[in-house]
Amino acid sequence: MARKVRRYSGGVYDLGLHVVWCPKYRRRVLGGRVAVRLRELIEQKAAEKGWEIVGLEVMPDQVHLFVKHEPKASASYVANQFKGFTSRVLREEFPHLKSRMPTLWSSSFFVASVGVVGADTVEKYINTQWERPWMKKRKEEGERAPRV
Repeated sequence: MARKVRRYSGGVYDLGLHVVWCPKYRRRVLGGRVAVRLRELIEQKAAEKGWEIVGLEVMPDQVHLFVKHEPKASASYVANQFKGFTSRVLREEFPHLKSRMPTLWSSSFFVASVGVVGADTVEKYINTQWERPWMKKRKEEGERAPRV
C-alpha cells in the first residue's frame, strides 16, 4: 500500500486503525440485507467524518474495519462513532434486531493502530538519531558549545 499523508494546520499525519466489534452475545445476525445495509452505514459515517475506509469485512458475528482518521480523533471515538450510529439505524430498520437483543453491539471492541512501518523500525530510527552524519556534526558542536 502506498503511503498517503494528509495535512492540516498543525502538521502532517498518516493514522490508521484496525477496529473489530461484535454483536451482543456474539449472535450471528450480520447477514443478508443487514450486512449490506451495515456496509452502507459504515461508508456513510466515514464520509461524514472525512475518514478513509481502506478495508471492511462484515462477517455474521463480527465486523473488521481498517480506517484512516485525523489526529484529533481517538481510537475509542472512532470505534464508538461507527458502533453508535450503525446500532441506532439498523435497529430502526430491522425490528428483529430489537426483539432478539437488548442492544445490537457488545460494549467492548478491539482497536489497534496500523502503520506503514513497524514498531521495530521506529525504535531503530529513534535510537540511531545521533548516528546520522549531519547529526554527528551537531552533537560534536553541541558538546563544545557552552550550555546556557
